[in-house]
Amino acid sequence: MDRMVQADTGDHAVRYKSVAVAIHWITAALLLTQVWIGLQFADMAKGPARDGLFTWHKTLGATILLLAIARLIVRLRNPPPPFPKDFPKWERFVAVWNHRIFYFMLLALPLTGLAAVSAGAPGWSTPLIGGIPLPLIPGLHGVKGIGDIHVILVWTTLALLVLHVGAALKQQFFDKNDVADRMPPFHSPRRGI
Repeated sequence: MDRMVQADTGDHAVRYKSVAVAIHWITAALLLTQVWIGLQFADMAKGPARDGLFTWHKTLGATILLLAIARLIVRLRNPPPPFPKDFPKWERFVAVWNHRIFYFMLLALPLTGLAAVSAGAPGWSTPLIGGIPLPLIPGLHGVKGIGDIHVILVWTTLALLVLHVGAALKQQFFDKNDVADRMPPFHSPRRGI
């Protein structure tokens, strides 16, 4: 039995803790920026402009990885609040598993990105913004196809993001229930806040 699907908070939603909310929105902003940058440099001709965007892409990827690890630690120490009792179990199931796959992606995307860089870059490190060296993964130089895996994970994550945002908007504006009240700035229409 899955506690997150089965448990409930009664008639009203319980909000996420402030640290979880902050990590959520910082991660969302970084992820959207990361996708935009990745799409910008993907088809650019090689040169200084592309190299600059790629350095930002690597830096944001490393930041997202560190933030995802912090997020996972916070989540394990402070489990998310259960859903209100009137939230259907099938929607809970989809929401819970969407979050779990998101956590996997927030770890897998930066790691497959680093693996792709490691496959194509000589040496022991790749530079981030400010010249900070990011160690490469040993033994991957020359390995083909890692970048393709990274791209597949990007598109999968974007599909999950559309599902996540669509569900949040559905709960807030169409169902008008307490589920969206769990994550600020959304609030329950029943509370009138």
